[in-house]
Amino acid sequence: MTDPRRTHRPDEQPEVGVARASFMNVPGSPVETRRQLLVKIAWMMLWMIYLGYPVGDLLNGDHGPGARVLGWSCLAFFVAGYILLVIFRSTAGMRPRACQAVVALMVVLAVTAAFVLGASFLSMLIYASVCVAIITPARYALAALGGMAALTAVTGVLSHAGVDLISTFTLSAFLSGLAMVGLQRLVATMKELREARAAVAHLAASEERLRLARDLHDLLGHSLSLITLKSELAGRFMDAGKDEAARAQVADIENVARQSLIDVREAVTGFRRPTLPVELAAARTALAAAQVTLEASPDLVDAWPGLAAEEAGALAWALREAVTNVVRHGEGATVCTVRADETWEHDGERYAVLEITDDGRGPGKSQPGNGLSGLGERLALVGGRLETGPGERGKGFRIRAAVPLRTAAVAPESSKAP
Repeated sequence: MTDPRRTHRPDEQPEVGVARASFMNVPGSPVETRRQLLVKIAWMMLWMIYLGYPVGDLLNGDHGPGARVLGWSCLAFFVAGYILLVIFRSTAGMRPRACQAVVALMVVLAVTAAFVLGASFLSMLIYASVCVAIITPARYALAALGGMAALTAVTGVLSHAGVDLISTFTLSAFLSGLAMVGLQRLVATMKELREARAAVAHLAASEERLRLARDLHDLLGHSLSLITLKSELAGRFMDAGKDEAARAQVADIENVARQSLIDVREAVTGFRRPTLPVELAAARTALAAAQVTLEASPDLVDAWPGLAAEEAGALAWALREAVTNVVRHGEGATVCTVRADETWEHDGERYAVLEITDDGRGPGKSQPGNGLSGLGERLALVGGRLETGPGERGKGFRIRAAVPLRTAAVAPESSKAP
């Protein structure tokens, strides 16, 4: 009987997590929706503070109508180029030559406006420096930013700007570009980390499939060979008129087939039973999609190497259900912590304990749902128990699953031949 609760393969991401992240734009991820585009533009607008210098100069300065038209036109083309490079370069993708042309146009507009309209337009070179940092390879970025800082200083001197403006804009151009270089490296690192986590989840799922393939090969290879041999013998006995011997072979074929069916069912059950390594990899993927950080010790997957399969599977189910609970109901959760522990009970039996805690708003007054009820039943089948409630200091939600620490049965070693 299939489990009514929907589960995910380790290399899949829950739709809920994707939906939660749909309105956010994680650094390094491409813009995929109109809402993400609007959010990114809004963030960009916050950093347009330096354009207050040329805007204020155009509004309050002593410029003629022609100079004002030129100034507003330069600003409009400059901002359009900046948005085109920063926003649409991460969506549809722009060719390197197109990016270089846009940045070159921005630099020309900034220098021209500074010479023609005054030193206030030097602030445009700050944004031009940021764009140079975006398109320049990392090994040349420092030299390119030094060149932009020098260009800003030279333009300020030739346009008769004050020393304060020159020093402020030159330093801002260099530091802003340097910050963009750091952000670019952070973006690349985050991208590699997401790909690595996806690869780990995929490899974990592939390892489970390979295990099933090996088990089925070992089980069915022997059984089908035996069935084939006994079928041939039964045919020979029937041709020779030995009906009793043929019936005995047919009975053996039936027994072998029944046992093979039992073995295959057990192998498939073992394949469908979740394991901690697979569920931990799936948890990282699911929580990352929901913008929740997973904190777990690296040796968690080997916390109980000899734990029996049924008990280990129950703990893996607990981890899966807890992560699903965080993704779907963890309002405001940003961190999910997974801990492994052992405890002795009053009856003298040792228990393996898996504790999953988030820092969200907590369960409130709501009653446990079908998922937690089913998890409690799974744990009870192996002699374990489930505890739920608020986390430390009454914040968040905690799931504590405990199972008897029974080791898997080890087959006795065959005696070695002398």
